Amino acid sequence: MASMKDRENAFENKFAHDAEMQFKAEARRNKLLGLWAAGLMGKSGEDADAYAKEVIKADFEEAGDEDVFRKVRADLSDDTSDAEIRAKMAELTATAKAQLLDEQG
Repeated sequence: MASMKDRENAFENKFAHDAEMQFKAEARRNKLLGLWAAGLMGKSGEDADAYAKEVIKADFEEAGDEDVFRKVRADLSDDTSDAEIRAKMAELTATAKAQLLDEQG
């Protein structure tokens, strides 16, 4: 009976860890996306960091990535396509996950 409880606890811990890592990866992706978009808008330094924080906050409007996409889409010029923004989001998701794994060990 104890081994079943141990397995159950292990699955619960893994689920909680995976959810936390997903949250951290999305937040990091949003920061990286904000910094990328800030660069396209000619922002740097503290202005770029402030904009990145705005992008991170935009993610709390609704579930999923559409709130972040809409924020960046609205702020960027028409020179940047929807496809380019979505491709950058996908690229930065992979980058964020890799950075988190590197930090873990």
